[in-house]
Amino acid sequence: MMFRKLYWVTELVHSDGRSQVTGIFTSIPDLINRGLKRAEVRNVRLTLSKLDSSEPPIGVWTARDFAQIEDGLAEFVRTDEFSADHCRALVNFLSGDLVGSR
Repeated sequence: MMFRKLYWVTELVHSDGRSQVTGIFTSIPDLINRGLKRAEVRNVRLTLSKLDSSEPPIGVWTARDFAQIEDGLAEFVRTDEFSADHCRALVNFLSGDLVGSR
């Protein structure tokens, strides 16, 4: 079993700026299937962080930034942290949800 070093944190961001963590996930399939179904994607902030690290997050994305998430994950596809298929699935989910909710 591979020990995951990267974690996805999902937060629901309220209109007044407050946020509430709604989940922490180690894989993109779990993020899509369990994490992003709990809240409307337009109000979700995704943070990718290293485990046991005091460094800033690797990436932080909200609905306005989702178009750049694929570029932000490219280095992790090269290092086999994430598969290209999983990254595409995440991009498709995020862009499809936003298109469908307009």
